[in-house]
Amino acid sequence: MSGFDSISTNNGWEYAFLGICIVFSGLVMLSLVISQLHKLLSLWDNRESLMKSFKARRKQPAEAKAEDKEPRSLAEARQQYSMLVERIGEPFALPKLLKMAEGSGLHRPHATINDLLQAGVLIPDETGYYVWKS
Repeated sequence: MSGFDSISTNNGWEYAFLGICIVFSGLVMLSLVISQLHKLLSLWDNRESLMKSFKARRKQPAEAKAEDKEPRSLAEARQQYSMLVERIGEPFALPKLLKMAEGSGLHRPHATINDLLQAGVLIPDETGYYVWKS
């Protein structure tokens, strides 16, 4: 047996197709690497300035990175959340207060509500709702 019959019986067509796919995918990968090589080289050339900027970011205090809407104290948080409670009405459910705080863009509403609960500003009533202690 010789020729195309021999190729067909010994899975030659499949091996040929697999070889073509491997070579083609290797060429595609090589072209992608070469096309993006200029970006890698520019990073390498500017590595000192990049390292300085990363170190400067790391040294910034945490207060400077905080959002403007972050309450500075429990009294400020109490004032912000009291306005939300006035809008909701008393007694209120905590999930509703949380949803309104998130919608208003207040900073860390879960933690702030927890602080207000621990401070005794939010008091649970017998029905599963909460009231605002003024």
